[in-house]
Amino acid sequence: MSTVAESAITKRAADRAATDRQGTAEADNLAIASFLLGLPGLLLFNIVLGPIAITLATLALVRGTSRRGRAFLGLALGIASLVILAVTTATSHGVLIDISS
Repeated sequence: MSTVAESAITKRAADRAATDRQGTAEADNLAIASFLLGLPGLLLFNIVLGPIAITLATLALVRGTSRRGRAFLGLALGIASLVILAVTTATSHGVLIDISS
């Protein structure tokens, strides 16, 4: 009976390790996606890509990514894109594109 119990414990440990690897892989993908969306978000579609990059980076960090640097970079790029949007909107008095001139 001890071999049956040992094999059940070993199977549960293997299942838990596989689940942990899958969760880490998903968190790593979120970190990469946050970086890849934050980078163009500096210049294009700041209002959309910035918050998405911030959300993905936060999820990656909460889920325990092994790519913490990439997640922090995605977070910083998302915040920077929103700061750039706020500065350009404030300095142009709310008009980013003037078609009449």
